[in-house]
Amino acid sequence: MKTDQKIRDTAKSAIREEYLAIKNLTKSVDSDFVDAVKLIFESKGRVIVTGIGKSANIAQKIVATFNSTGTPSIFMHAADAIHGDLGIVRPDDVLIAISKSGETPEIKVLIPLLKARKNKIIALVGNTGSYLAKRSDYILNSTVEKEACPNNLAPTTSTTAQLVIGDAVAISLLELRGFTAADFAVYHPGGSLGKRMYMRVSDLASKNMVPVVSVDESVSNVIIEISSKRLGATAVLRENELVGIVTDGDLRRMIEKYNDFNNLSAKDIMTNSPLTINTNELVVNALTLMRENNITQLPVTENGNYIGVIHLHDIIKEGVF
Repeated sequence: MKTDQKIRDTAKSAIREEYLAIKNLTKSVDSDFVDAVKLIFESKGRVIVTGIGKSANIAQKIVATFNSTGTPSIFMHAADAIHGDLGIVRPDDVLIAISKSGETPEIKVLIPLLKARKNKIIALVGNTGSYLAKRSDYILNSTVEKEACPNNLAPTTSTTAQLVIGDAVAISLLELRGFTAADFAVYHPGGSLGKRMYMRVSDLASKNMVPVVSVDESVSNVIIEISSKRLGATAVLRENELVGIVTDGDLRRMIEKYNDFNNLSAKDIMTNSPLTINTNELVVNALTLMRENNITQLPVTENGNYIGVIHLHDIIKEGVF
């Protein structure tokens, strides 16, 4: 139990250290921060983010965040850059160099090469008096008092600070661009948000079989239709007009209500005038309609004509929820 408590205390201490460091980062939002964001926003090129060691890992995450929020960005490892990858950099590109100390050998070799190419350099650095800071155009200050590591060695608080500053830059750019949820969906077409923004009812309904019976169809045939089409329901038509729906729930209620089903037909057990949804509607709207009415299927129509059924399971399978 003593060991358990020590683990808890150590974990809480690490969290507190990082929390306090992040809280203090608000002081880093100075004129250099504002000018760096404006530089990126007004640039005709891309953002090249570079670093080495743990800073390189953070650089890759910042690149991913930039790209997903509308700021074209590329990761360039500082060591690889001085061994051939410097060709990635174009004249209009803005560089963000990430380093805690600002004194790593690779950075010291790389910066003069970038300066010679006249690229603007933004230092995301934990030492504002360092080689990197002094030779950059703008400084994003990620200084922390100490690492969460009890030996003050393993990059922990410092890398968290770098990450938070990177996110702050990305969100500032997002706001400047007026980047919306719809824009985000364009960059994430495979994600759940993307699907919520673009997936239509027709995309799912077209994959399903089309259950349908006439109003005078016998109950036995209604059951066969529901079972064979595997959607838990069937539409009921009268002269090609949708007039009802029979679901598994309707069949259960029929069993509770009637002793003899032989003389019953679809019109006797169907739900009249069912809710429907148009093929052009977003799937997320179908989901909302299902939730509001506590149902799991919706008949789908196109130009007023019944064309199929969309099921709650289809929506969940696609990750739209």
